[in-house]
Amino acid sequence: MSEPARRGPWLLQRWVARLPRWVHLILGTAVLVLGAVVLVRPTTSLGELALLFGAGLILIGILEFEGGADGAGREPASRGHVAVAALWIGAGVLVLVWPGLTVRALSVVVAAGLLANGLFSLVTAFSRDTSTSTSDSRLASGLLGIAGIAFGLLALLWPDITMLVVAVVFGARLMIAGALEVWHTLRGRRSAAQRPRPARATGSRRWVRTIAALVVVLLAGGAAALSAALRGGSPVVDEFYAAPRVVPDQPGELIRAEPFTRGVPAGAEAWRILYTTTNADGSAAVSSGIVVVPAAGDGDWPVIDWAHGTTGFAQQCAPSLLPEPFESGAMFVLGEVIARGWALVATDYIGLGTTGPHPYLVGEPSGRAALDAVRAARRLEDARLGAQTVVWGHSQGGGAALWAGALASDYAPDVPLDGVAAFAPAADLEGLVEEFAGMTGGSVFASFVIAAYSQLYDDVSFDRYVRPGAEVAVREISTRCLAEPSTAMTVLTVLGMGSDPNVFAVDPLSDPLGTRLRQNTPPPTSSAPLLIGQGADDTLIPRDVQDRFVHELCRAGAQVDYRSFAGRGHVPLVEPDSPLVPEVLAWTAARFAGEPAKPGCTATAR
Repeated sequence: MSEPARRGPWLLQRWVARLPRWVHLILGTAVLVLGAVVLVRPTTSLGELALLFGAGLILIGILEFEGGADGAGREPASRGHVAVAALWIGAGVLVLVWPGLTVRALSVVVAAGLLANGLFSLVTAFSRDTSTSTSDSRLASGLLGIAGIAFGLLALLWPDITMLVVAVVFGARLMIAGALEVWHTLRGRRSAAQRPRPARATGSRRWVRTIAALVVVLLAGGAAALSAALRGGSPVVDEFYAAPRVVPDQPGELIRAEPFTRGVPAGAEAWRILYTTTNADGSAAVSSGIVVVPAAGDGDWPVIDWAHGTTGFAQQCAPSLLPEPFESGAMFVLGEVIARGWALVATDYIGLGTTGPHPYLVGEPSGRAALDAVRAARRLEDARLGAQTVVWGHSQGGGAALWAGALASDYAPDVPLDGVAAFAPAADLEGLVEEFAGMTGGSVFASFVIAAYSQLYDDVSFDRYVRPGAEVAVREISTRCLAEPSTAMTVLTVLGMGSDPNVFAVDPLSDPLGTRLRQNTPPPTSSAPLLIGQGADDTLIPRDVQDRFVHELCRAGAQVDYRSFAGRGHVPLVEPDSPLVPEVLAWTAARFAGEPAKPGCTATAR
């Protein structure tokens, strides 16, 4: 490079290099401390994270003027270094001054800087003059280039979770750069701008930079492996769930069935089914489910119509696709059901397995899917189902069960119900959604609600109700199943986007969402006796919320047997050792036997 071409970079580098040693020491210490803060607080609020990232990007840029952000400073800054330095500083300023910065925007800015710096380092590693550079410096540049590209791609491809990973890695990179700057300053290193030519380090000192680069590469590999592990393992929707070209208009039609064995207890046989049902707007839809019956006997099995608890919002989250098809939706006593000579018909609902959107906590299509599953299962000749039906449901499914009871007499008079048992039902939707803001894991269920309601109702806007800092994470949560490890990582990111786990930008009970939630609260018009079970220690659906709902049912004249159980949380309420289990089995057996239920409203605390 000619002297005039080098003059600009040399002047910039000399200005930085001629700063007193104590300034270099402060600079290195500041970078080191800043990196430590980012490293230990990767889920801080979006505003704080932007300040930390912006300052870090600017400091990395200043170090780049010395010939590399790794703190080596062994060669005069080239035009490339100046360009990269300007990129880092510009990106830092952009992050600091950007109004309304979002998680995705921050990810893109950081990713662009990492990719550009990585490409530059990689090119530099292969283009340096071997007479003025050492093998270790070229190796270090190459390793840092590979790591930068890996981090940049991760940030672009998976912004919600990778922000957590990149924050950790960016913090580590800052710490390495700061530590090297402090190291060289304390060792009395002279900058390349103060020497007539680059000096070649010897012994262990010459490999400090390479070791640091290797550490960053290992971090990049770990981040990539973590991202791949978290994203892997999602169920695959196969061709069984594909709707026919022409969907029959009649609900409850059996489209196809095939044997099913996963999770089926000994002494039972099962099928997965595809059948027709009805969307929220009244149009024809397709749903899937599972039918399980005793393997031996004469048939005419009474039916437990099972509505499962929350498994997710995305299509691949159907219980019939999950590794644990029954327990994933809180059906832990299938063996007891079969042992009593009953059959189980379990809907997946619309949009889980089949094409969505899934009507999460939307009442009518959920109740219809449960009723139509029984209609379709009766067309399965090998199942030999009887005419008696009791609906069971837990959590989300508890609300669906209550809706099935309210709809059955008009929508499915051919499926007369002997009873409806709802366990910790998601019934008082206003009270439930209001609780999400202060609830551990509430962001997950809030994400499912806003994803469903914004897709099913034209007057509910995603942008209105979700705060910008949580938008990417909330959208990503709705694409994953509840049991996926990646969901937990995304929730951790959401928790760090503010001082509380609330993802809503405005009061979720404000109209139009508030009106829609009220519309989807189950009405007190069940065509069958109701049993509602509630855990007194439930933190997901608190007992006081359930008490208010039951009180309103009783005021409206519904027949309700309300039982609460001390020491039981949301899922433990329906686990095999729960005192609810023998009681609901006995209550169901009484309904199948034609015994009358207790009249009026009764409340019992166990």
